[in-house]
Amino acid sequence: MFADALSYPLDGDSWIRTILIGGLLSLLTVFVIPIFFLQGYYVRVLRGASHGDPEPPEFTDWGEMLVDGLKLFAVNLVVGLVVFVAMFVVAAIFGAGSLLSAGGPAADPGSGAGGLFAIFGAVGFLLFVVFALLLGYVAPGMFANFAREDSIAAAFDVSTIIAGVTTIEYLTAWVLAIVVALVLGSIASLLSIVVVGIFGIFYVQVVTYYLFGRGFADGLADKRGGSTTY
Repeated sequence: MFADALSYPLDGDSWIRTILIGGLLSLLTVFVIPIFFLQGYYVRVLRGASHGDPEPPEFTDWGEMLVDGLKLFAVNLVVGLVVFVAMFVVAAIFGAGSLLSAGGPAADPGSGAGGLFAIFGAVGFLLFVVFALLLGYVAPGMFANFAREDSIAAAFDVSTIIAGVTTIEYLTAWVLAIVVALVLGSIASLLSIVVVGIFGIFYVQVVTYYLFGRGFADGLADKRGGSTTY
């Protein structure tokens, strides 16, 4: 899987054109709109990887690609909103505990309701960290299922998502994607000082999305007794 992922962006007759366009769009993300085209392309990578396409998609049908990018943005928005709400609840508990503790007896500032809120806040913070890490693991599977089914609702199909992400194939792909992002992504970021790194960053993104899409599809197929051909 790892070797396939690294070679995937460079396969096909149009890979140079694809890397160039992807890199240029990455340079233009300061204008916001190119972000959605990139997101739409990554949806195609997820879809192609999950269906076993041996070559990366091309930058064609730009209108459709923009729509896919906006859909992926909507899914990301919901995920981000969930994280924000969880963070707000934890912050509110912390804030209430601090206020009550400050207003309590000087001899025992941790007693009473303030101390209770502080305990709840500490536990809540730990739970939030666990929740954030878990969501970081599950979210790529949500994106992959959305892409393969071409439906925003599929991103929130709990039973399918759980089935796909609780497999050794997905876990392996997720770990590999993190390693690629940390190692190759860091190198590409350093090289972005001389522009060429921007194209490297796009390459890294394609590799990671390929891993997410393939890992999710392979794991789901194995768990449900299906098969994926490469």
